[in-house]
Amino acid sequence: MSSAVKDLHEFLITDTTSPKTSALALSPFSSPNVGALLKIKIIAWSQETGLPVSVHVRVGERVYDLHKHPLLSKSGYFKRALLESTDIELPHNFPGGSEVFEMVALFSYSSSTLIDPFNVAALRSAAEFLEMTEEYGTGNLCERSDLYLNQVVLQNWDDTLIVLQKCQTLLPLSEELLIVSRCVESLAFMACMEILDPEHRRERPVITLETMAGQAWSCETVKEIAAQDLWIKDLIALPFRFFQRIIISLRRQGMKDKYVSPIIVFYANKWVLSKKTHQFWESIERTRGEDANNKVSVILQGILDLIPVGDKASRVIPVGFYFALLARALDLGLNEDSTKKLQDQIAPVLHLAVVDDFLLPSSGMESMSSSVELATMESIISTCLLSTANIEQTPSEVNCIVAELWDKYASQIATDPNMGTKRFMDLIEMVPISYRQSHDHLYRAMNTFLIEHRNISQEEKALVCKYLNCQRLSQETCIEAVQNELMPLRLIVQALFVQQLNTHQAFKDCSDSFRYEKYADFSGSLWSSRYANPTNHLLGETPFKEPNGEEATVRPLAFLMQKDLVVQRSAELSRSDYESTSFRIQTLEQELISLKRSLQWQPISTGSEPIFGRPDIIRPFGLDGRSASKKRNPLGQVTSCIGSVSFASQRKYANRILKVFRRISLIGRGKSSRKTRPGPSVPWPKSM
Repeated sequence: MSSAVKDLHEFLITDTTSPKTSALALSPFSSPNVGALLKIKIIAWSQETGLPVSVHVRVGERVYDLHKHPLLSKSGYFKRALLESTDIELPHNFPGGSEVFEMVALFSYSSSTLIDPFNVAALRSAAEFLEMTEEYGTGNLCERSDLYLNQVVLQNWDDTLIVLQKCQTLLPLSEELLIVSRCVESLAFMACMEILDPEHRRERPVITLETMAGQAWSCETVKEIAAQDLWIKDLIALPFRFFQRIIISLRRQGMKDKYVSPIIVFYANKWVLSKKTHQFWESIERTRGEDANNKVSVILQGILDLIPVGDKASRVIPVGFYFALLARALDLGLNEDSTKKLQDQIAPVLHLAVVDDFLLPSSGMESMSSSVELATMESIISTCLLSTANIEQTPSEVNCIVAELWDKYASQIATDPNMGTKRFMDLIEMVPISYRQSHDHLYRAMNTFLIEHRNISQEEKALVCKYLNCQRLSQETCIEAVQNELMPLRLIVQALFVQQLNTHQAFKDCSDSFRYEKYADFSGSLWSSRYANPTNHLLGETPFKEPNGEEATVRPLAFLMQKDLVVQRSAELSRSDYESTSFRIQTLEQELISLKRSLQWQPISTGSEPIFGRPDIIRPFGLDGRSASKKRNPLGQVTSCIGSVSFASQRKYANRILKVFRRISLIGRGKSSRKTRPGPSVPWPKSM
């Protein structure tokens, strides 16, 4: 065995058993023994020409012994460098390192180098660095690499993605050679073709975010939607510098925002909002010592520059996405301009959100009322109401939806035990009371606050519930309010009164409906009591004729007009009764509170007769001649103030008050034609 063969055998053994794995060896196209092939070529060249190796090239930690002529015939860089010395050391930033140089050296020895998507970018960059152009030989490495890029790589989606990924380690040279730009434009063009392909659209519709409308933001749901199309999944896996340029190219080539915007949302969900991504960035920060938050902030700022603004965004991007970005921006401490941009984008489309999207302070905070999240939500609400306000001051449908969302949000914030009454009322007053068509959610918020603040005074309870209108509560909520022991006495009585009115109206409507179906007459109308045949007197018209010539029993138009008039009068009477009753109850409550204060300061004699043994007889509702130690309530229970009465006693007391009010209102309306029996007078307090 010759010495040359022995050297080759030893080289093959050492090279194949080396633990070092080349990056190019991962390519399914490249040969894992490029170094061995180079060694064979060097030995063959020496045998053919009889010339020994005369050039020593160092690349990183490896040294290559080569011949001078093959390098001079292919590379302008070596042609100049060999004029000074035969020992050449390539710089540390040589594209591709020693693995790529082996392929370049093999090409210099007139060997066919296998080019594939995994190495073409590195070979093109190395050829440019070594000046392997057509000036130094026809069909040189620069020309061959460009030809492979244009005719093979850029015509295929997967190959283009591979080359673009490999360009990350070759910057900025790959950028100067327009490899990145060509890949970006090619991917954008093929993505547009994917959208415009009619056969593809018939098989499966293009992905949009319409399914996310009206739902709470969910990273997992968005991830599942993005995985439906592989080309979108490939794009969102790219580094942001490349992804950003592809999005710009997509818009420049004419792709509509309803297709572009979801791609941006998917990318932000993967690299900014996902919990798994949070863990990924944290692991990088621990292992590499890099500032992960700074990297996420750069991506988030770039996302804000890419997403559309105005009406275009509201139609294609769910508002929950903006809330998720805003929460992440506050967490990362993004600049005020960026957070303000998000707030301005949320405000016009706030009515499209759900309350689960709203910003909630973190659970570890001492007080939610002073949190940045709550202050941000207040700013968004103010901007929203200001933009939707109209000249007539009549609430629009958007305003009513926003008011309902805000009441739901206030219910969650009201769980803060450190929130004061004034701060809670400031939150309630953020939205005008006239915007609330239903007070159910407002009641929930107030009830939550009272549950968390059971020790507040009666005055504070009255302040908290002062905007609650029982007439705007649903039947179920009104019943719940009546049974709620945390509610002020005034509110309980109002709820009972509203319940009575609703019950009376229900019976009346049922009776009217029955009588109309039975006798074709409207019960309670003036016409039915004065005229035997109302149809002869309504509107002065002739009776309504049926097709068979028979006279109808009632005029449909006249009947409806008369019914509307009666219903309107009934509503006005109910409203006036409610207002007068509400004023009456407020006056009574104020007097009871003042009585409580006066009794608390009045000393009780130690030698007086026990309170519960006194047989004093008092009037049920009379307050004249009252004393602190001898006063009994209408149920016979002795108390010094309203706060010491049990809830059951308050309920019975409210019922008796309501009976008196009902009796007065019935007498005032004159609805009862029967003479009531004379009963004991019920004197009202003189102070009322």
